[in-house]
Amino acid sequence: MAARILTRSRPATIISTIAASSLAIGITAKFLIQDARTDSQSSPPKVFGAGPAFFSLPLESAEMVNHNTRLLRFKFADKEAVSGLPVNSSVLTMSWPQGRWVPVARPYTPITATDEQGHLDLMVKHYPDGKSSTHLHNLQPGQSLFFVASLKGHQWKPNSFPHVTLIAGGAGITPIYQLTQAILRNPEDKTAVTLVFGVNSDRDVLLKKEFEAWEKTFPGRFKAVYTVSNPVDGSPYGKGYVTKELLKEVAPSPEGRDTMVFVCGPPSMEKLLVGDRKSSGVLQELGYRKDQIHKF
Repeated sequence: MAARILTRSRPATIISTIAASSLAIGITAKFLIQDARTDSQSSPPKVFGAGPAFFSLPLESAEMVNHNTRLLRFKFADKEAVSGLPVNSSVLTMSWPQGRWVPVARPYTPITATDEQGHLDLMVKHYPDGKSSTHLHNLQPGQSLFFVASLKGHQWKPNSFPHVTLIAGGAGITPIYQLTQAILRNPEDKTAVTLVFGVNSDRDVLLKKEFEAWEKTFPGRFKAVYTVSNPVDGSPYGKGYVTKELLKEVAPSPEGRDTMVFVCGPPSMEKLLVGDRKSSGVLQELGYRKDQIHKF
């Protein structure tokens, strides 16, 4: 099983098709030029509410963070505003790539902290045949991206478990990063975190500086384990994939109800770890119950 590389832009066929076909009909021209609305009744103001959004945000800056991944920062109209997105949520975007009449809808997971003001950051990997990722990699500062809705995910409750294991494969690093960041930035949340991150090559280990900083700030509470399927000679990372043997070595015992595993990666990896209707996955073989496993 080979872990693919970075950014979470899962096709989400059903939701994309519905959004692209039905919302495009109902969106008028004024929505396309509308600046992000903020909720003036809260402090700080929140840009995203629950459900539909229907606004655009201008690209403030963009930079390549490796050979195929771009960090895009979108500016809020109010520099004091926060995203308003709960932990484990994503945003549904809509774009009109050059030459297309039908819009393309894709969900992306922001890596911005929930209390970070003034902007929203997306980390996007470019896929050669990806219409949305190509469009976002060509987007220039001053141009805008249209946001359709906020999408809620698993509701995280601080201190629900003494320890959690977060497993990311390639594109799955963005939601895993978002959850890790929320746990460690909350002074009331004492949850310990083990991150297991599988990638194809050394240069695909993104957000490494952030992870290293957390290991120094939270010694004994946060640990990152990397595994690379095709490492360079002299690589500091372990060679291989996210396997049963690796998880048995680095993750805590699944006995009792004191731990939970969160998984986010390419379909092949998730099937191997979580299983499907026909077969159990590696995690169940290790002793984790179904209610101890969450797949993003």
